[in-house]
Amino acid sequence: MAKTEFQGITRRAREMLASNEDNSVDFKREANGVKSSDFVAFANASDGGTLLIGIDEYTDKSGLQRGKVVGCLVDDKARLALVNKALECTPSLEIEVYVENLKHRPFLRLEIPPSQNRPFCNSRGEYSIRANGRNRALYPTELLKIFLESESELFDNRFQEVAGSLENQVEQVNNALHDQLLTVSANLEQFERQLKIAFARIGQLTDSNKKRSRNLLDSVKDNQLSLVNLEKVLVEDVSAEMHADHFETLEAKLDKLLHLLDEKGLN
Repeated sequence: MAKTEFQGITRRAREMLASNEDNSVDFKREANGVKSSDFVAFANASDGGTLLIGIDEYTDKSGLQRGKVVGCLVDDKARLALVNKALECTPSLEIEVYVENLKHRPFLRLEIPPSQNRPFCNSRGEYSIRANGRNRALYPTELLKIFLESESELFDNRFQEVAGSLENQVEQVNNALHDQLLTVSANLEQFERQLKIAFARIGQLTDSNKKRSRNLLDSVKDNQLSLVNLEKVLVEDVSAEMHADHFETLEAKLDKLLHLLDEKGLN
């Protein structure tokens, strides 16, 4: 929480007291001498302003006006009355109230910060601004300029907020997409490894099947040769005539099996 009470006079207040009233500083002797139009005049200025309450004006040896501390009431009642006057403005104003020089003659420093809600008016609908060390009414062209500047600044701030929000959303989408792509890439790599393993197994199975088929072919050829030899032996035997049909059937089956193996490219 910012400090609001000071035992002595702050550097900022000393600098203001050492100069005359201008577009950013105004001296008031009593708190009841402050009007809502004083707040409005500073609030409509682009840089805001400061009210020093409990200060008298005097002329130094060089003929310039300066601020002299005379002190004023700085209790809660006095401060609340000033805050209420700021709230009477339209739109309502938020001011910063500081108590200075508590050990000697306390006085109040009221900071009216610049606001995006310009232009402001008092409870009577009067628009004013600080110029040449005093308050004056705002001209219509000045009022329009302030209004346009305020709306332009509000639009720019809102645009920046929306743009920032969109950038955050796009970044979140990009991050999510990046994570998904990494996941897909990892899954593809895993699938590729599994596919290579599967192809290797298929290759092994194919080589094994080919080997078994070649063994079968060799066995069939051996059986065919044995059958031919057996047929030659039996032909010499008179009783072999009765087995001729069986030999023809076996030879046909062997020929058919060999033809099938040839078609599969295993012969």
